[in-house]
Amino acid sequence: MHDPEHQRAADFFRTLGHPTRMRILELLAVRDHAVHEMLEALDAEPSNLSHQLAVLRRAGLVASRRQDGEVVYSATVPEASKLVAAARAIVGDLSGRGRA
Repeated sequence: MHDPEHQRAADFFRTLGHPTRMRILELLAVRDHAVHEMLEALDAEPSNLSHQLAVLRRAGLVASRRQDGEVVYSATVPEASKLVAAARAIVGDLSGRGRA
């Protein structure tokens, strides 16, 4: 049987479990970005970016606001980008050992 806390944590990790969402969080850890900036940085299709941002928004990890006629996104949970960075470091370490 799973307790609710573990289920919420597993759901959170599923939310992070997409390369585009991880990159979005990395970008937003540096500074807020307008949608057009993210499209350029991620080389993503607008519909895909929109979908991934919606997933992060529903999870409460990003927020959007209108600024000068553009939609600008910001990270709401800075620790999430730290977790993404830790995951990249772990994967790199495991790759170095020939496990990933």
